[in-house]
Amino acid sequence: MPFTLEICSFNIQSALIAQQAGAHRVELCADPADGGTTPGLGTIKTAREKLHIQLYPIIRPRGGDFLFTDEEFEIMMNDVALCKQIGCDGVVIGMLQQDGTIDKKRCAKLVELAYPLGVTFHRAFDWASNPFDALEEIISIGCERILTSGQKPTAPEGAPMIAELIKQADGRIIIMPGSGVRASTIIPLAEKTNAQEFHTSARISVKSNMQFINTNMNEEQRTVMADRQEIEQIVHLLSGYQQNNS
Repeated sequence: MPFTLEICSFNIQSALIAQQAGAHRVELCADPADGGTTPGLGTIKTAREKLHIQLYPIIRPRGGDFLFTDEEFEIMMNDVALCKQIGCDGVVIGMLQQDGTIDKKRCAKLVELAYPLGVTFHRAFDWASNPFDALEEIISIGCERILTSGQKPTAPEGAPMIAELIKQADGRIIIMPGSGVRASTIIPLAEKTNAQEFHTSARISVKSNMQFINTNMNEEQRTVMADRQEIEQIVHLLSGYQQNNS
């Protein structure tokens, strides 16, 4: 099977860079400091108009934990409906209960509402109390993939668990490593896990292009941006690895 590379993009510029660099899918987010929240409607609509690769906005009303109130769940339902209306290819969700188990009932409602869009379960999975039970629950909900770092801060650190999850999944759901995925780590990660899909933000911090900077503000205006060269290198390495192992 060919490899798939997903880029977590925190703005429209990064989404376009991902497409130009050869990525296959964009997870569209806002608020990198919070680990990704749902982008604005205008951003999602513009991304859909500009991208010909797959577009999966994250459905997450706030940063912090993954235990959501009824009002927050209502927001998520509305955002899923809007993504479907706009013509996105899928959405990215994740909810837990207080005991760290998957919030199956409400996640299932989002999957049902999103249909026929694809649904990824995001790294809320890495906070689940039992990842192997959580895997079976997410399969039963109807999600098509799980984004995970193997319940470690980075996927290279969690590679042994990711490999176990892929073995247990046995083709019933895609296990996609994410966090700490870079050109320097992609091939060892592929070798250790046998994963077919990978997720990275490939992010860099970019200085402002403003000619005038008010130094009295004592603040450097920088933006998180996708690194085209990094993405191209990951695509190149995965392509070579696939050819060598086909």
